[in-house]
Amino acid sequence: MRIRRILAAVITAVALTGLGLTGAATATAATAATHAAPTNASPTRGECEDGGGRVDLATGTCKGGKYDGQMID
Repeated sequence: MRIRRILAAVITAVALTGLGLTGAATATAATAATHAAPTNASPTRGECEDGGGRVDLATGTCKGGKYDGQMID
């Protein structure tokens, strides 16, 4: 009886560990995209800078960061 409880505890721990690894892989895949998807709404100057980029005043676009290449509103 004691062996069954220990075996059940080990199987449960392994199953929960597997779920944790699956969740970590999903989270890593979700954060792999570093640029925001282009939308109809243009980012503001503040959003560009907060996203890790800098505003290129000559072209009116955001250079680098989350909004790289998008026109500034």
